Amino acid sequence: MPLNHRLEQLQRVVVTANQMSQIEARLFAAGMPVAALMEKVAVQVAGRIQALYPAVEHKTVGVLVGPGHNGGDALVVARELHLNGYGVRLYCPFEHLKELTACHARYAASLAIATESEVATLQSCDLLVDGLFGVGLTRSLSPDLAAVVDQINGWGMPVLSIDLPSGLHTDTGAALGTAICATHTFCLGLWKRAFLQDQALAYTGEAELIDFGLPLLDVQAVVPPLEVQRITPQMAIAALPLPRPVATHKYREGHLLLVCGSRQYMGAALLSALAARASGVGMLSVAVPESLRSLLIAQVPDALVLGCPETPEGAIARLPEGVDLGAYQAIACGPGLTAAAITVVQQVLAAPCPLVLDADGLNNLASLGRVSSLHQRPAPTILTPHPGEFRRLFPTLNGQPVAEQMADRIEVVQAAAQLSGAIVLLKGARVAIAVPKRNPPGSTPTVFLNPHSTPALARGGSGDVLTGLLSGLLAQVASRQTPPELVAVTATWWHAHAAMFAAQTRSELGVDASSLVESLIPALGWLRAVRCLDPRRL
Repeated sequence: MPLNHRLEQLQRVVVTANQMSQIEARLFAAGMPVAALMEKVAVQVAGRIQALYPAVEHKTVGVLVGPGHNGGDALVVARELHLNGYGVRLYCPFEHLKELTACHARYAASLAIATESEVATLQSCDLLVDGLFGVGLTRSLSPDLAAVVDQINGWGMPVLSIDLPSGLHTDTGAALGTAICATHTFCLGLWKRAFLQDQALAYTGEAELIDFGLPLLDVQAVVPPLEVQRITPQMAIAALPLPRPVATHKYREGHLLLVCGSRQYMGAALLSALAARASGVGMLSVAVPESLRSLLIAQVPDALVLGCPETPEGAIARLPEGVDLGAYQAIACGPGLTAAAITVVQQVLAAPCPLVLDADGLNNLASLGRVSSLHQRPAPTILTPHPGEFRRLFPTLNGQPVAEQMADRIEVVQAAAQLSGAIVLLKGARVAIAVPKRNPPGSTPTVFLNPHSTPALARGGSGDVLTGLLSGLLAQVASRQTPPELVAVTATWWHAHAAMFAAQTRSELGVDASSLVESLIPALGWLRAVRCLDPRRL
């Protein structure tokens, strides 16, 4: 198998602590010595540390050593750094170590690597390597260790964690009482779920995968096919409706209907329409309250603007007479509607084409109590809630209040997709997209996780842009038979990278929704160029 293909496949895989343990057990059962694997992994980590923090600039390294194999990894790293000219000091607050870890501790002592009895003595180091705990920690740190971790976090020096910052739950990313706030984390072998959970991001710092040669067959033997996947550039690019056929025309590139806006929220309609236009959709129709019609025509002259009867408050009362919902390849409904537009949401739920619901489309769906009825729609439905909208849509999941389960976004979005029969795109720093499986009934939904984003998206209107982009792409691929979940993956990735692109010149504070729309097209050129990147860097 070509190296780049194997690495790209491994970059997609996201595992639990239990799955990682099973995969390693298969390696050991096949004859891979534990000591050899530890050596292989830790030498690679030491090499990366030397590349990131050369000894001429960072002369002294403190190494935190745990009792298990994470501590053994740390000791091998310490040895390699010592032999390459770093001044190394160890801190190990444990009396009993696993046998292999104890062997490395004895060898470190034979090399005259100093062991400190107090963690405070490491404060004068240039950086720290965290090898206290790795994968599988499930209980809170002891008070003594918690105090050590809090002390280290207060120093403000670079901290490099091996596999996972000590104190984090591998699956949920929750801090178990407290956890190391790492500057950089070297995730070993396969991505752990914690790295794709919002609550872990304050602790993991910049994360990179250390590939130590896991055979794909062993990974596939343990991890259910397509259960949880990390989005890669190759996945995102694959669903772009490019290249277009040379002899295509506008009617072959999809017709999208956006149902959006109100007198109170005029901008939402405009932003979603502009983003849909940037998606390249062949034909764009926008249904807005009649009082907004002239505004939309002036700002988006290439759209067909439908003026709708409106309520006294300026919300859409219903779609115009004679609108044929079967004439569109996709419909998006929700940005800026307000709760008064509940009738129009009922109308679009009956449409025979793919439907994207966002914002007040979701809130009105929750008010109607129609979430479970989405199973009956003849075409796919995509829901795009932020956490607040998600809680309104799914107040309980698996018989428990959803508010008590939101710490594990992967689990809750799977449960929501299974309950609703819809593709659920849960917004956040790490967007989670769950896709229900119809066969066999009751199958666990697939989840796609976006590993990259930016705080620049924490602005009003960013979600409206995503809705327009997503629905515009969805309308275009109708004739290409691209699965709608892959369109959601592409839109999420493109949207995030447009914000990252804009932030390079405008800063995270300067990326408003309008500049986000303006960045969609230039960011696309960069997005397509990432085909050439080394998968190790993705």
